[in-house]
Amino acid sequence: MEDLLQNFIYYLSVEKGLAQNTLDSYRRDLKKFTQYLKRHHITDAKAISRKNISNYLLEQKELGHSSSTISRNIASIRSFFQFLLIEQKIKDNPCSDLDSPKAEKKLPHIISAKDIDLLLEQPQIGDIIGRRDKAMLELLYATGVRVTELVSLNVEDINLKMGFLRCNGKGGKERMVPLGSLAIKSLQDYLRSSRPGILKKSDNKALFVNQHGKRLTRQGFWKILKKYCQRAGISGDITPHTLRHSFATHLLENGADLRSVQEMLGHADISTTQIYTQINRRKIQEIYNQTHPRA
Repeated sequence: MEDLLQNFIYYLSVEKGLAQNTLDSYRRDLKKFTQYLKRHHITDAKAISRKNISNYLLEQKELGHSSSTISRNIASIRSFFQFLLIEQKIKDNPCSDLDSPKAEKKLPHIISAKDIDLLLEQPQIGDIIGRRDKAMLELLYATGVRVTELVSLNVEDINLKMGFLRCNGKGGKERMVPLGSLAIKSLQDYLRSSRPGILKKSDNKALFVNQHGKRLTRQGFWKILKKYCQRAGISGDITPHTLRHSFATHLLENGADLRSVQEMLGHADISTTQIYTQINRRKIQEIYNQTHPRA
């Protein structure tokens, strides 16, 4: 099973061209599944039944995993068995008619514009690392890019004169996103007086680099964000995606049209963007209930 799993990951990487984060997700899901099979003394792919898969998914549910996590596991397992069919390692797909659980629709967590301002005030712009952090936070909130897109940016992807950035989103789809004046100023300060001092190799194209002069990682940025949230006294589980959600919600609250927000976020389907209108409606309802004399 381990060899089959490795072959599957290689197939996804080379023939499908999936991103490393996606490959890691497949690997984690399927490694847990194969470990479950091993505990139940199932080592031959041909011996795996639909009942084995259903029991595994039931165990995941009993362990408290969400519907979205279980749905992702089903998708990973289904893709794995489709690969085994192609490779003629099995004759029948035991999960071909396996249903995914109904996804739980949770509204994204956002933080207020006031807390955003407080967060963006935390980096100390008197030192080179503070100016870098200020530029990253300003850019993330100004554009709503994903953290992977943020750390993947190269210097050539930023056009400060025209006021936009170019990034590659999911599926390698390129999009242009406008930059606000405050983000532009912070980026100018960083590129002029911080990045050259942090950079170790002049040929490094990465826009944001760590203290060793190498491209900043997703994990590195998460730690930076957590530090400034603690410093600002912002409670709750704040992630880079929280800033993305807040970016979209604040735009809609201030009159942006849904289609423009969809383009800036890089959503393929506008229904994905529509969840932010629910947040907006919820806020309107709260204001109504608090202020109308007959609410």
